[in-house]
Amino acid sequence: MTDAIASAPAKVQPTGGAFYRLVWKWHFLASLYVLPFIAMLALTGGIYLYKPQIEEILYADRLNVAIGTTVQPFEAQLAAVEEAAGLKRVRGIATEDAPGRATVIEFDDANGTRSLAWVNPYTAEVLATAARDQTAMRVLRKFHGELLLGDIGTKFVELAAHWTIVMFITGLYLWWPRGERTAAKAFSLPSSKGRSWWRDTHMFTGFLAALLILPIVISGLPWTDVWGGGLSAVQDRTGQASKSLRFGGDAPNSTTSQGTPITFATVFDIAKDQGLVAPYEMRPAKGAEGAIWVRSASVNRYEQTELIIDQYSGAVLKRQGFEANPPVAKAVSLGISFHQGELYGWINRIQNTVGALLGILLALSGFVAWWMRRPKGSLGVPAAPEGSLGTGMIVLVIGLALLFPLMGASLVVALVLDWLLFKRLGWFRAESQS
Repeated sequence: MTDAIASAPAKVQPTGGAFYRLVWKWHFLASLYVLPFIAMLALTGGIYLYKPQIEEILYADRLNVAIGTTVQPFEAQLAAVEEAAGLKRVRGIATEDAPGRATVIEFDDANGTRSLAWVNPYTAEVLATAARDQTAMRVLRKFHGELLLGDIGTKFVELAAHWTIVMFITGLYLWWPRGERTAAKAFSLPSSKGRSWWRDTHMFTGFLAALLILPIVISGLPWTDVWGGGLSAVQDRTGQASKSLRFGGDAPNSTTSQGTPITFATVFDIAKDQGLVAPYEMRPAKGAEGAIWVRSASVNRYEQTELIIDQYSGAVLKRQGFEANPPVAKAVSLGISFHQGELYGWINRIQNTVGALLGILLALSGFVAWWMRRPKGSLGVPAAPEGSLGTGMIVLVIGLALLFPLMGASLVVALVLDWLLFKRLGWFRAESQS
């Protein structure tokens, strides 16, 4: 994003004002942590945008079947899964309501492993089973969100997201035309050679990346533990939480605890009669008093209507549409849809793909620019004025720390370590004047 990624060779006098050089140093130090994450998140996120297309290639033999004449009852398909893999609990059934497509059943197998089964709906043949968390795109998603390290990995990724925002803020300040660097040059494609080309590429790429990547990063924050958890708490306290019926909430129970449950085929027929758009996702009732949950699994958020159905009478006990959600819940949901490249179709996917490519180029150009400019055998930390940060910088730092508490906590830790350890070891000091 800027030549701030590294300092110039030794014995060159500092350039720019004191505030500029201070921002430069912050940008550089943040990049030591952020750049590897930007590259990883851009690569994995860019691939995940094409999840349906990739799965269609990887699992073509289990997603597609020869069209038959008679569809077997879902109960028979579940029985086949039980025989093939054991079945301790049925978690859900998904169907696209299209000829030639397999039924996908989510279940806990005999060992209690959360699994998926693909079943031929015409023959009830189990085409394949797999642990849900071992499917290719699920592994990619977990690596993208938590580095396959669970809750600890999630915190590292969230911290990188927070510092990425800081990186773009500082980078845009450093990129902004000033002095001999005119607006025409700032908005022009890199034309220099060698080290300068990598520097200019980093600057120009950073400007474009800020436009495309910042919205992606911000729209992903509701998924995070600390920031997202805080947002959820605020939503709960202000009446802005999602009204989704999926995880219980205000979902009613069946009106009776006795009788013969309706078939799963009937549930999907009710969904069609109620105008829900295919594909469908259904979760069976829990216990004798529970009700059945079914929804449209359309990627269009406005079509994701949910129903709660009495498991005995088939009566629709509650209907919840996306439009009934409060404004903040809608904004969060639409933001996630944008993050996944689904909000406005292929244009959204292409836009996020370009953002991912820019993220990879940003990380690569930043690394190369630093490597080519750093003094041999050192990090090349940019020189910055000593002493007080100044009122403006203090206000900015406090504001960002309050807005992104995990970043604020990491900054406190870094300052304490700098005071106790780094200064004594001479780490992260300006080895050259930049």
